[in-house]
Amino acid sequence: MITALLGIISTVFGGLLRLAPELMAFFDKKNERKHELDMQDKAMEFEKLRGANRMAEMNVDLEKATLDAIGKVSAAQMQPTGIRWADAINVLVRPAITYFFFALYCGVKIAAIVAVMRAGDNFLAALPQIWNPDADMGMLGTILGFWFVGRVYDKRSAG
Repeated sequence: MITALLGIISTVFGGLLRLAPELMAFFDKKNERKHELDMQDKAMEFEKLRGANRMAEMNVDLEKATLDAIGKVSAAQMQPTGIRWADAINVLVRPAITYFFFALYCGVKIAAIVAVMRAGDNFLAALPQIWNPDADMGMLGTILGFWFVGRVYDKRSAG
């Protein structure tokens, strides 16, 4: 009986030991496939990042080309034609539009102050009511930047 039991045990363990390399190969293949899928995922992420980077580079190139084109067009517009009245109009268009819209802006603010003062407030009480911090500070910053920072930039690029 012990001999039969030992025979059965040795057969079972022998069979298990023969299956052990197959089981190890199965799990090894499973890990290898998982590793391969992980590597493909990483490669896809890398390609996405590379594509996004290339798109950003293309956008920068496009913006640079656009700014260069605008600069060339602006420079071409400022070239004298030799016709005095046409050159005078060309030189005066931008300042005239600037002064017109600034005068219009000031007129709206003055009308608002007058309206608030007619409603019973004094001048100092009217000012905070018509001053919009977002819009008015933006307008002031734009004007100061154009007239003062622009001059610094022009002097630097000329010198």
